Amino acid sequence: MTTSQAPSRVFIVDDDEAVRDSVRWLLEANGYRVRSFSGAEEFLHTYEPDQVGVLIADVRMPGMSGLELQEELNRRGAPLPIVFITGHGDVPMAVTTMKKGAIDFLEKPFNETDLRTIVARMLEQATERVSQAQAQKNHQAVLSRLTAREQQVLERIVAGRLNKQI
Repeated sequence: MTTSQAPSRVFIVDDDEAVRDSVRWLLEANGYRVRSFSGAEEFLHTYEPDQVGVLIADVRMPGMSGLELQEELNRRGAPLPIVFITGHGDVPMAVTTMKKGAIDFLEKPFNETDLRTIVARMLEQATERVSQAQAQKNHQAVLSRLTAREQQVLERIVAGRLNKQI
């Protein structure tokens, strides 16, 4: 399945079952495909980076926290937009998550309309990020097939050299 054909999904990672269920019902009622997880480790075991999706994660969870999950996804180079939800947030925590690439940071209880708007915006970004990641993989695959001499010629072309100089 190509990126443009891949169905997008909203992933919810929260240790509170009531929150997971309410967010899931809200998003499914608005036509989103949703998958929920009770912990970050469970999510990481099933996440596939070429899947177009967005992540809604709680900041504080037993085991791996939402912040640690974000760091792991960043380490893996995952093109997954993240919004954090928390009942115990503060400004420094919000700033930290945003600096590390989170799209938004919502405090519980949050406005349902705000969440729907954020998810719609994030899915657009996710589609673009996955497309860019796939294009990068394709470029790398093409470049890896070049011979050593072809790579030298390409380097000189990129450097702006004339045909005579190459």
